[in-house]
Amino acid sequence: MKKIFSIALLAALSLTTLQAETRSSKRDISRSLDIFTSLFKQLQTSYVDTIDAEKSVTTAINAMLNDIDPYTNYIPESEQEEFMTIATGTYGGIGSVIMQRDGNVYVSEPYKGTPSQLAGMRAGDMFLKIDDDTVTGWKSDQVSARLKGQAGTPVSITVKRPYATDSILTFNLTRAKIDINPVPYYGVTHDNVGYIAVTTFNEQTADAVRDALIDLKSNPNVKSIALDLRGNGGGLMESAVKIVGLFVPKGTEVLRTRGRGQLNEQIYKTTNKPVDTEIPLAVLVDEGSASAAEIVTGALQDLDRAVIVGERSFGKGLVQSTRQLPYNGLLKVTIAKYYIPSGRLIQAIDYSHRNPDGSVARIPDSLTTVFHTKAGREVRDGGGITPDVKVDRDEVARLTYNLVSGNTIFDFATKFVAENKTIPAPGVFTVDDELYNSFKAFVDPEKVQYDKLTEYMVEQLEEVTKREGYMNDSVQAQIDMLKGMLHHDLDRDLDIQREEISKYLASELMRRYYYNPGLYEYLVRDDDDMNEAAAILNDPSRYNSILHKN
Repeated sequence: MKKIFSIALLAALSLTTLQAETRSSKRDISRSLDIFTSLFKQLQTSYVDTIDAEKSVTTAINAMLNDIDPYTNYIPESEQEEFMTIATGTYGGIGSVIMQRDGNVYVSEPYKGTPSQLAGMRAGDMFLKIDDDTVTGWKSDQVSARLKGQAGTPVSITVKRPYATDSILTFNLTRAKIDINPVPYYGVTHDNVGYIAVTTFNEQTADAVRDALIDLKSNPNVKSIALDLRGNGGGLMESAVKIVGLFVPKGTEVLRTRGRGQLNEQIYKTTNKPVDTEIPLAVLVDEGSASAAEIVTGALQDLDRAVIVGERSFGKGLVQSTRQLPYNGLLKVTIAKYYIPSGRLIQAIDYSHRNPDGSVARIPDSLTTVFHTKAGREVRDGGGITPDVKVDRDEVARLTYNLVSGNTIFDFATKFVAENKTIPAPGVFTVDDELYNSFKAFVDPEKVQYDKLTEYMVEQLEEVTKREGYMNDSVQAQIDMLKGMLHHDLDRDLDIQREEISKYLASELMRRYYYNPGLYEYLVRDDDDMNEAAAILNDPSRYNSILHKN
C-alpha cells in the first residue's frame, strides 16, 4: 500500500483541474518529451564513452527542478529513508550524529539513551570498521547507511579514540528505534518563565510541545511561556497548526493555502481544546526559523497571542506535497502558497521571476504590503516574520568562527573528556581561568588561520598611498608605526575574544557531558533573546502595550 506523506501538507488536486490549468499545451509537452527521449537515445548509442543512464536522467531532472524553486525535488528510492526520517522523526539505528573530516567519519554526538551512548561511544571517535567492512576513507552518507537498519538487528563498530591509552575500541550494539526528539529541552528559566525549545516539526512535535506545556503549567512558579523556534527549519504544516491550537480557542483559523485555480483554497483551523489561551507567551525566532516555524510565529503574531522576539525569520511561504513516481520514486512539489490569519504571505523570494543570470532576490521592503493583526497592529508581507521586538546580534569574530569550523574547540573537548570524568551542572558551570588557559595552551598557532582584517587594511592603505603618489618617508614611518600597533597576536586575540569563545567552548562541553538537554539549559541562562523575552513577559504593561499598540 502506497504511503504518501507530506513535508508541509497533503492537498487533493483533481485530475480535471490539473488538465484544465496545465501551463503548457499538450502538444508542447509531447513535443518536448519526444525531443528529450530522442536526444537521450542518441547519446546512449552514439557517444564515444559509456554514459550512466540513471545518473544522466537524474542530472536532467534536478537541473529542471532547480530552475523552479529549491523545494521541488526528485527523491529516488535510495534517498527516501532520510526523507521519511525527517517527516516522521523516527529511524532504526544506533542514535548518533556523525560528521566527515580529514577524509574520515567521526562520531559528532551520540544521543542520550540510545545504543551508541549507552554502549559508551563518544564524540570524537573515528570509525574504522562496521561489521566486517573497513570504512576508513568512506563518505559520511555511506557510513550512515551502514549504521542504520531495522531495530533489533546487531551491528559491530570499531573506532579509534583519540587521547586514550587503549585507542582501538569495538562496540557490539543492537540497533533500536530512534526517535528524534523535537523538544530536546524544556524547563524553568529566569525564575518564572517556562521555556520550550522546538527544533523541528515532525509527527511527534505537537504532542511533545503539549506535554511540555502541561508539565510547565503544573509548576506554580511558572507565570509565562517562551517558545524557542530559532534555527527551526520547519517540517509538517499539520504540526504547526496543532501547536498554535495549544494557545488559541478551538476553531481559530491559522492559515489558508492557495494553489493553482480558485477551487484550490483550503482553510486550516485548530481542532482541539487549547491548553491555555491566556498565559503570557513569547516566541523566539531568527533568520533560520522557516516554513512551519513561521506559520506558528506568524499566526500567533497575527492573532495578537504572542510577542515575537529576535531576528526576522527566513521567509518561506510555499507548501509542498509528495507525488508517487514510477520505480518507487517521489516528487516533492510546490503546490500552493500559505497565508496566515492577517491575509499576508510571508514568502520572501519570488522564484517565478529571475534575473538574467538566473539568480533570484528577496522581495524589497518597498514592495511589501501592510496588513493588520486582529487588534489592528500593522504587519507586512513578503519578507518573513518581523519580530515585535528586535534583538541585535554582534557578528561572530573570525577567530571564533575558525576555532569552531576548524574543529579546534571540538578536539579540545574530546581531550578534556578523556581527562575529566565530570564537570559542574549546566545551571552553575562557568569557563574559569584554569579551563580557558588550558584551552589556550591547546590551540596550535600553526593550525589556526583567521582573517587579520586590520593588517590587510593597513597593507591596502600602504599600496594605495604609493599608487596615488602620497608616499614619503614621513608617511611610511606612520604606516610602519600603525603596522606595529595593529599586528595580530594569537594569545592576545584569544584573550580579547574570551567571552565569545567561552560560550562555544562551554556549549561543546555541555553537549559532551549533559547532551542536548544540558546544552539548552546552559545556553538559556544568559541569552540575549531570552533575556529580552523574560523582561517583556515579566512586565504586564509592556507586554500588553506591544500586543495592542496601533
